[in-house]
Amino acid sequence: MTPVRRERFELRAASGRPIRGEVLHPETARGSVLLCHGFKGFYRWGFFPYLAERLAAAGLCAIAFNFSGSGVGADRESFTDADAFFHATIGGDLADVASVVVHGREAGWIAERYGVMGHSRGGAVAILHASRAADVAALVTWSAIATIVRWSPQEIARWREDGYLDVPNARTGQVLRVGTGLLREIDEAASGALSIERAAHQIHVPWLIVHGTADESVEAEDAYRLARAAHATDVQLELIDGAGHTFDIQHPMSSPSSALERAASITTTFLRDALG
Repeated sequence: MTPVRRERFELRAASGRPIRGEVLHPETARGSVLLCHGFKGFYRWGFFPYLAERLAAAGLCAIAFNFSGSGVGADRESFTDADAFFHATIGGDLADVASVVVHGREAGWIAERYGVMGHSRGGAVAILHASRAADVAALVTWSAIATIVRWSPQEIARWREDGYLDVPNARTGQVLRVGTGLLREIDEAASGALSIERAAHQIHVPWLIVHGTADESVEAEDAYRLARAAHATDVQLELIDGAGHTFDIQHPMSSPSSALERAASITTTFLRDALG
């Protein structure tokens, strides 16, 4: 097995907040992959370390990081920065991805073209980034949303009136708040630059769409919508029967589920073939 070097990093986002991450760099890497976590997620959540290790073992440089608006603090997994979470936006996430790519090239982690993988809202960020960046060679989305409009008209009206939206975190018991920056993006989503389906139509690289049929947070119909909207000729839709939104994994992960092993296996093979 190729020796793998593990390296932490910390960058400054355009907002001035930190982007903290970790790289698993095989001695003879055959390509690089950025891993984008979802809403209320972080790069050390549940299955992400397992996936990063699987990719590295396959000879791919795995670059995982926390978005600067994740709300996760210096320990890289506790939600201690409520102000960052309040001001988080999709546009901010996209700027963070661009910053990580620039740093990755300077550090030697990314040589030429690279892959992007994202889960849930991170999948939407990965799609939007891949639709704009000519140096992306492969795209993988797990449980990805097909639109950033995830709230009812009544909830959005209350959000607009209060100037914030309460977001409970069932795992930690915390109630975080999201400000109106994301709300403004939702208003522009259908016809603007943050339309995920419009971005999907602009994907011209191999794309693997993975979704569980029992996803309780993002219905599998979103996966079908993305596949229908995709313009790429090489789009692979993989539905995992009975799997939930996180592929039957909770944090912390004790052992991989069969659904996760299936998702990780097809993802590793797909990215190795697309980037190798």
